[in-house]
Amino acid sequence: MLREANVAYGRGTPLETAVWRLRSRGCWTDAAELLSPRVADPAAALERAALLIERCLYTEQGWPEAEEALRAAEAVTRTDEERGAAACERGYLAYASTLLGVRDRADEARAALGRAAALIDPDTPRRALLDFRRGLVAQNLGDSPQAARAAYRRAHEAAAAHGDSLLLSFTWRHLAGLALREGELTEARHGFSESLRIREELGYLVGTAPALASLAATASEPEAGRLREEAARLFRLLGGVPTWLAAQLTPRPAI
Repeated sequence: MLREANVAYGRGTPLETAVWRLRSRGCWTDAAELLSPRVADPAAALERAALLIERCLYTEQGWPEAEEALRAAEAVTRTDEERGAAACERGYLAYASTLLGVRDRADEARAALGRAAALIDPDTPRRALLDFRRGLVAQNLGDSPQAARAAYRRAHEAAAAHGDSLLLSFTWRHLAGLALREGELTEARHGFSESLRIREELGYLVGTAPALASLAATASEPEAGRLREEAARLFRLLGGVPTWLAAQLTPRPAI
């Protein structure tokens, strides 16, 4: 299954390696195109939809294409696990739409992730991703940091158990964000540092600039400035993605 095999992140089959390399550089459309000949296979169809949904979150564009790909993936599911995985992606698409102000789909996001929870076995690798996304909804749509932290921790432990390094980089980052919000600077710095380390090791370029910017928030000058400059360089190199990072990298005028 492509989603599970991608835990290898570039060290799997030639197709998986090619998809990962394109994804890690923000070339989601090209990565999805590689999977187009295999969309009759539920795993490939789901992976293609996931790539296009991720593009939406990072670029704020491509919503119709992501919706079309997700419907195609839903149409070829056969097992509860596949239907649960598709529901998880639908919840994530609805979450992204709500978070970025495209359209309020918060109820749809919660309903889809709840459906996924009923279908995905608690002991499978997919459960970690589901828990992480439920944490995102709790934090950013429900303003419930305690519920988010609990979900992130479940996802963190499961990602570690299943060897999902990329997901670990996300759980480290979001747990650190909650720590920073509570003034736990040392804990936040550790989490952001771990997230950055993993992303650099994996070559996940499109996620490295946000990791650098987050770490800068816990650093003093001149280190903070150096981290922001490196984040800005990568941001420009990748054509201004993720789009939402621009506000963090814009220099503030002197008062």
